Amino acid sequence: MAFASGFRRVLSGGSSTASSFLRGRFVPVRENSTLTIPKLFVSGLSRLTTDEKLKEAFSPFGQLLEAKVITDRASGRSKGFGFVRYATIEEAEKAKEGMNAKFLDGWVIFVDPAKPREPKPPPQQEPEPSETGFRTNKTIGWCG
Repeated sequence: MAFASGFRRVLSGGSSTASSFLRGRFVPVRENSTLTIPKLFVSGLSRLTTDEKLKEAFSPFGQLLEAKVITDRASGRSKGFGFVRYATIEEAEKAKEGMNAKFLDGWVIFVDPAKPREPKPPPQQEPEPSETGFRTNKTIGWCG
């Protein structure tokens, strides 16, 4: 518990030497990328964070078009990350600067530019059965 309060104090700037160390070493690593699209990737979200809470936290920075927390299909729980999309790149830049390394629902969140989605590889073809009616198992190694 004491560790968590000390960690929170370091991130909020309560300790001047630790805070300057943190800003000098770690924050520029996440601040050196420039935005090309008005969509942001938000990581470190609590499992309790909802779309509405995310929208409420990011709405002061401009016209928010979308706020989405990514959830697991099977359980419906948050996966711990989400996306927010603004009308302009300038608003997204303000939100990135204003919300990066801040607390949301008790967790420190990180805001980075969203990367375009990579295309999925085409599905694999099913192997043709041999003359005997059996398919060849391509697994390498011992199973059993």
